[in-house]
Amino acid sequence: MTGTDVRKEADDSGPSGYAAARLRLLTEGARSGPPRRAALAELTDDWLSGLFTAAAEGLEGRGGAQRPPQKGGGGRLEGVSLVAVGGYGRGELSPRSDLDLLLLHDGGDASAVAALADRLWYPVWDLGLALDHSVRTPAEARKTAGEDLKVHLGLLDARHLAGDLGLTSGLRTAVLADWRNQAPKRLPELQELCAERAGRQGELRYLLEPDLKEARGGLRDATALRAVAASWLADAPREGLADARRSLLDVRDALHLATGRATDRLALQEQDQVAAELGLLDADTLLRQVYEAARVISYASDVTWREVGRVLRSRAVRPRLRAMLGGGKQVAERSPLAEGVVEQDGEVVLARAARPERDPVLPLRAAAAAAQAGLPLSLHAVRRMAATARPLPTPWPAEAREQLVTLLGSGRPTVDVWEALEAEGLISRLLPDWERVRCRPQRNAVHLWTVDRHLIETAVRASELTRSVSRPDLLLVSALLHDIGKGWPGDHSVAGEIIAKDVAARIGFDGTDAAVLATLVRHHLLLIETATRRDLEDPATVRSVAEAVGSQSTLELLHALTEADALATGPAAWSSWRGSLVADLVRRVGAVLAGDVPDEPEPGAPTAEQERLAIEAFRTGSPVLALRAQREPVPEEESAGGPEPLGVELLIAVPDQPAVLPAVAGVLAVHRLTVRTAELRALNLPDVDDGSVLLLNWRVAAEYGSLPQATRLRADLVRALDGSLDIASRLAERDAAYPRRRGWAAPPPRVTVAPAASHHATVIEVRTQDAPGLLHRIGTALEKAGVRVRSMHVSTLGANAVDAFYVTTGAGAPLPADDAASLARVLEETLRG
Repeated sequence: MTGTDVRKEADDSGPSGYAAARLRLLTEGARSGPPRRAALAELTDDWLSGLFTAAAEGLEGRGGAQRPPQKGGGGRLEGVSLVAVGGYGRGELSPRSDLDLLLLHDGGDASAVAALADRLWYPVWDLGLALDHSVRTPAEARKTAGEDLKVHLGLLDARHLAGDLGLTSGLRTAVLADWRNQAPKRLPELQELCAERAGRQGELRYLLEPDLKEARGGLRDATALRAVAASWLADAPREGLADARRSLLDVRDALHLATGRATDRLALQEQDQVAAELGLLDADTLLRQVYEAARVISYASDVTWREVGRVLRSRAVRPRLRAMLGGGKQVAERSPLAEGVVEQDGEVVLARAARPERDPVLPLRAAAAAAQAGLPLSLHAVRRMAATARPLPTPWPAEAREQLVTLLGSGRPTVDVWEALEAEGLISRLLPDWERVRCRPQRNAVHLWTVDRHLIETAVRASELTRSVSRPDLLLVSALLHDIGKGWPGDHSVAGEIIAKDVAARIGFDGTDAAVLATLVRHHLLLIETATRRDLEDPATVRSVAEAVGSQSTLELLHALTEADALATGPAAWSSWRGSLVADLVRRVGAVLAGDVPDEPEPGAPTAEQERLAIEAFRTGSPVLALRAQREPVPEEESAGGPEPLGVELLIAVPDQPAVLPAVAGVLAVHRLTVRTAELRALNLPDVDDGSVLLLNWRVAAEYGSLPQATRLRADLVRALDGSLDIASRLAERDAAYPRRRGWAAPPPRVTVAPAASHHATVIEVRTQDAPGLLHRIGTALEKAGVRVRSMHVSTLGANAVDAFYVTTGAGAPLPADDAASLARVLEETLRG
């Protein structure tokens, strides 16, 4: 049956004909989605228009004291019109949708208008259709809209059905003009309304029984985005938005037909039937489709409301700036965050000189910088990188891996930054295995999130535990990957172990680290399941866990991963009782794994270059250094400017003397060099009395891409050692020159004494947030404490610094236990300050 046939059947039989035509339309198997909604709206339009005309003519024929609406010369009813508003005005009629109608009149005979309304509303009620109706003059409609935001939103979609077209058009024009004039006031109200609704209904993209209309990312939010666009103040990202809205409407249609009720909540018991109605494989496929649509709408909402805020702030500030600065055009300030990445107007954008097509690490660098600063990634920047960024080589360069770890370790801001990359397909491009867990539902009442969101939430929780492990990079990456196997059939831990090993190799971890990551993913449920389901007094239980874990360092990581995973699952998955059981198991397993801890490894023989530099430093009595850039080869056809710098390898030899460590670290900080790894060792020159020279081997990176000059570094190091360069003041001045951003609050530093780690020295372990001048502060504190640094092993893992300092007394002996504990407390207080 065609649309014309349906309308003819409705016209032939009045209300009963409309009901039959409506039923036939809704039960046509081949007709669904937008065509059916449009046909249903058109059928209803024709029926209501006929009702209106018949009612008006009936009143005119009756005469009497009432003044019925008059016909103009062209047969057009004047002074009154019937208007569809809200969802019906948009033509989005689902099978059980309300009919939102406004009877608009010019203020004439009130009794005639009331009689006309009765002749319109009662036939609708008689058919059992839900009706949301009102009778108003244009002035009353505008006044009510001004007082009630929801009424104003409904009138933005007003559509003429019958009667005086001029009356309807005048109201539409006036309401739209009011909306645009009042946008600076009304849009914040609308944003607050959306936020309040989201707080009540939750996130559509994570709920097992979501409300398709009211939850965040649902149809209400899609309508709000239309209202923002109508204000001309800002606009939503258009890509995918119409498809997402259409997808949710299709699901609602199927839900109405499956239940026979006007409901928007997709209950568990109805999901299989709704999936079948839509021709989908199963309920999981249905939920994943809903989640995908909700994610698009949620992200568009985030971007749009951010833009609304930016525009409103700009409008509020601009008049004052013009008055102060004489009306000249103002250019937004740009503050550097990382190489190729700047902050502008509260967002992270690409620097003007950034070249995504030549810098494959740029997406991760920009994301890490945004998360660390607690700022959103600009939509334009993400889209530009998605369109032009060169794929990362396999394995990834070290910088890419470090930026991923920094992003994962940035706490709560990681979530929004990850979503921005996800929205433009960058995550699946970086990690192809991510596609299988993307928007995947978890049919478990304990879980709050979809699989992909749970993985990011676990990384957020793990970022709070990075001070409890020696390898925070492995903790954060294992948090990201621990449930990656849920996209495959079978035991997700077994599948995940294989995937984790492959991903680890792809992103540049060596074989040993890849094996640890695979073990963590394979056994990420081992501790919690054993602690809560087995007898911990049974030695066989503890031995089996020890055999699976294999080492103390892996046990440490698994303990932190277990807690992060449980906290990210939901409140029912973790408690103080569960935590105490796991801690007890870890203590017992640690005792089994403990043995004679190997002593500090003896350093190998110096290289020829190290020996040459040491001899020259001893001969001249001053520091000497060598540095060279580490570069990644770039195919000739892709680069006009040569290979891209990855970092700087720096070797320094200094005659043994006090304060070498804080001096070298301070000079590097002054020159804006970030320390990635560092080693310090004393070298005794053969055949030379008192020929002790300190060798420092560093890998550093320039913050903004400019490599330092060796001559300047050496000159400043000489001045730092003789006291003529006040490094502390220089660093303090630079720090004060930059405003502090309200980013993620890092967990507090942790300084411990490693028990029985060395027979020859006391090992002080420092785990804290990396920051400019960090090593200078630590070195200065150690110098003030009067201890000697025998050697040190510094590594920066993403945003985390994990440093071990082998210190002795002036006589070269390990520190007494009380002195070591006191030193650890002093260092921790220094870093907290």
